[in-house]
Amino acid sequence: MGGLAVGRDAGVLRTFLGSCIGVALHDRRLRLAGLAHVVLPDSQGRPEDLGKYADTAIPELLRLMKAQAGGEAIRPVAKLAGGARMFAFQTGVVIGEQNLAAVERALEAAGIPVLGRCCGGNKGRRMALDVVSGAVTVEAVGDPPESM
Repeated sequence: MGGLAVGRDAGVLRTFLGSCIGVALHDRRLRLAGLAHVVLPDSQGRPEDLGKYADTAIPELLRLMKAQAGGEAIRPVAKLAGGARMFAFQTGVVIGEQNLAAVERALEAAGIPVLGRCCGGNKGRRMALDVVSGAVTVEAVGDPPESM
């Protein structure tokens, strides 16, 4: 939880999600991808665990991707998954919805378009990002895989 990963030219990045948001960034031209597992919407100025919070995870993931790009400009697009309402007793705006809204604000501020979403509901998910193609596969518990 709260992890960040970057890959280039090969591999698959994976994470498990409940109310957290998986943020997949991909630059097709560079065959470069990054995945963040965002747990909470706001770091409230905390300097540690940058991948854990929407407001710090997006800039940190971009920094890591730029380092992998070796000076080349990156032009990532995003795909999002997660943000489930994991407990039936929750009411009002729950953490999954807050996480999604915060991630979308951070991506908009960075000028990154969101090309796909598999968010909400009440089931946990597995998310896999193919580093080369940028294809994202999401599997909700008990449902067939969904591709973005």
